[in-house]
Amino acid sequence: MNRGGQIWVETVVYTLIALTMIGAVLAFVMPRIEEIQDKAVIEQSINAVKDINNVVLSVVQGGAGNKRLIETNIKKGSLIINGANNEIIFKMETNYVYSEPGQRINIGNIKAMTEDVGGTNVVTLTSSYNYDITNSGTDQERTIEHSTTPYTISIENKGEDASGKTIVNIVVS
Repeated sequence: MNRGGQIWVETVVYTLIALTMIGAVLAFVMPRIEEIQDKAVIEQSINAVKDINNVVLSVVQGGAGNKRLIETNIKKGSLIINGANNEIIFKMETNYVYSEPGQRINIGNIKAMTEDVGGTNVVTLTSSYNYDITNSGTDQERTIEHSTTPYTISIENKGEDASGKTIVNIVVS
């Protein structure tokens, strides 16, 4: 009778040891996996901003009335259309350090910056334009949050304003 009880105790002890070891491995591996995932999201976001830049350039070169649609998926972070400053900004909070904190780096015409904010990092990708960027016809700021479904972005050349600056209207649906 003692032998049967001893086997059950050993089984429980071995199971607890195995679970403890799995937990210890996960405690070290999970943060690294999250960093790799965040790096991939940042790289995809850089490509998305580059695609938007290419469409804006194409629309401007096509002349007034030219309109293009682009689909983009935001997996993490947010995309900001800042009409007042003629910028498109991507921001993401992460544990991954994309660049040296506080230092701006250029990736083509995109400026990337990592800021250390209370133990986490905020990666900001900014694309500035020499055109008058509007959001649905206004200079108001629009923030697009992450979503499982892709956003359709309409980019249209509305011609020039009184000062001769090309107006590029961006509508997100």
